[in-house]
Amino acid sequence: MAPEDLPDQPGTSQPDDTSRAGGESTREDMASVQQGPDTRLEHLLDPARHALHAAEEHLEPAWRRVSRGEPRLPVSLAVLATIAIELVLPARVANRPRWLLAGLAAVLLIGIVAANPKRIDRPSRRLRAASLVLIAVLSTANLASAGRLIVDLINAHGIRDPAKLLFAGGAIWLTNVIVFGLWYWELDRGGPVARALAPPPYPDFLFPQMTSPEVAPVDWEPAVVDYLYTAFTTATAFSPTDVMPISRWAKLAMMLQTAISLTVVVLVIARAVNILK
Repeated sequence: MAPEDLPDQPGTSQPDDTSRAGGESTREDMASVQQGPDTRLEHLLDPARHALHAAEEHLEPAWRRVSRGEPRLPVSLAVLATIAIELVLPARVANRPRWLLAGLAAVLLIGIVAANPKRIDRPSRRLRAASLVLIAVLSTANLASAGRLIVDLINAHGIRDPAKLLFAGGAIWLTNVIVFGLWYWELDRGGPVARALAPPPYPDFLFPQMTSPEVAPVDWEPAVVDYLYTAFTTATAFSPTDVMPISRWAKLAMMLQTAISLTVVVLVIARAVNILK
């Protein structure tokens, strides 16, 4: 008897195409059962949406890939708010001449907006330098006002009206929040343009959406509002809250912001209470 005429022995036979197809069909049926009726119904009624959801599960979050630049409007409004606060500070703590630093900041803002008006997506060393100089001007103006206020509070001189004192302290504190928020926004992972066009892999600030991507849409990425919120919570809690500094410069910047906020708040409240007594 020829070898090909012998019957297949147990354990030595290979599955034919029919048996393989049957196995694959069985696995598909089992997967379909495990998906549940709602998933199967969604797949049948809206296959495009089902395919989109499946693709999103494999996409990297927006903060780790190339994305559209941020709108220019929110950060411009933050800068305008800082300039406006500088112009309405009481004369005792305001910079002289009052218009100098505020006007310089306004000119820089106009030039930046004119060069890149809609979205912050244009790589340019000049625009980057102008943005850094703009924030530095705002920081210098507020630091000078804060210094005058602190010196007056320590020496028990200056503003005697409690309401005006609280207004001056609150304005300087709020400006400090906005300025540090702008610094965080401008320096985190190389700035807004670098984050949009060639996002570095290692963040300087770790947002909750980065560690728990399931709580945020796939197109989420930190914007200027997120950095302003980070600066605000740091100034109110005197420590990091839900956003953690990762790099050394971020930790040092938060330490500096906390020290300034704590000094202004404690001295202003103590002086106001003393005047009221």
